[in-house]
Amino acid sequence: MQKKFQYAQFGQKKGFTLLEILLVIALIAILAGIIIVAINPAKQTADARNVQRVSDVDTIMNAIYQYSIDNSGAMPGTIPVSNVCPAIVPSEICKDGGACTGLIDLATTLTANAKYIVSIPFDPSESTANGTGYNVVKTGNNRIIVCAPGAENGATISISK
Repeated sequence: MQKKFQYAQFGQKKGFTLLEILLVIALIAILAGIIIVAINPAKQTADARNVQRVSDVDTIMNAIYQYSIDNSGAMPGTIPVSNVCPAIVPSEICKDGGACTGLIDLATTLTANAKYIVSIPFDPSESTANGTGYNVVKTGNNRIIVCAPGAENGATISISK
């Protein structure tokens, strides 16, 4: 039995050339770059932190109003008076009620025995050593404003009731 060998004829080749492989890799790299720019992971991360800030500001506001309901409409006495948040006067909320020099101590009244809130939430990226990164003020009309001045992507996060 005789074996027949087949030789590739001119124009018939098996496999890919180096140039074809490099072109495919370049095309994939260009498409990946376009997708990464379109997705913009930095913006997505900042938006996720803003969503957390909105939730935290709402939690603080609800705790203050629960306290107010239980105390015949009286608000915590440590909230400064101002019509803008953040205020010119110190208005940043303290994390735990310990060393709150220059900060607003809401932890002592709101987190005592976890009655209104278990702990004061803090900004996902802007909080200081003892501060939460969130501010609270009371307007001249006794309306409370809680805001997150560290909001990203030009967002304004503020709730008033």
